Amino acid sequence: MAALPPVDEANPWTRLSSEQKYTNAWMSVREDQVLRPDGQPGIYGVVESRAATGAVALTPEGEVVLVGQYRYPTERYSWEIVEGGAEPGEAPLAAAQRELLEEAGLVAERWTPIPGVIQTSNCFTAELGYVFVAQGLKQVQAPTPDGTEQLTLARVPLEQALALIDAGAITDAVSVIGLLRTARMLAAGELA
Repeated sequence: MAALPPVDEANPWTRLSSEQKYTNAWMSVREDQVLRPDGQPGIYGVVESRAATGAVALTPEGEVVLVGQYRYPTERYSWEIVEGGAEPGEAPLAAAQRELLEEAGLVAERWTPIPGVIQTSNCFTAELGYVFVAQGLKQVQAPTPDGTEQLTLARVPLEQALALIDAGAITDAVSVIGLLRTARMLAAGELA
């Protein structure tokens, strides 16, 4: 593996002040008065949110559970792995387990974290994502769906999901990373 060049990882930005501009149940926006790396004054807007979580629900037959839903911000229908946000104080794994139950009516015997934290769009948001592979799936009764969700479920072979990524049909960043990393972990023998 090629090594990355050495860098100075010290923060070159200076935050002079910070003001909360907007908040709702899912996110907040703050505006910071800063000194930029070039020493000039500026502003930086940052979107803060709950931790994003994802579950790649993997069957013994090599299928994955995909969730289809219309995404209001992008005004597009999106096929994704099971995803959601952690509630305040909720651990990412607990949130992924809850979302798997709520969205797919599934519980899993084994949960394997996909190494690393996903920075969903680090140029304007502080959101961090955590993805897990869920195996040993068991179908149970799902609770009543959230009023903001109108979901369609599909089970497709992992290879087909990868082809959907390549074709541009799966574009959600957490899903793309989760599915690609799951395929690599399977190929490396890191998943049973």
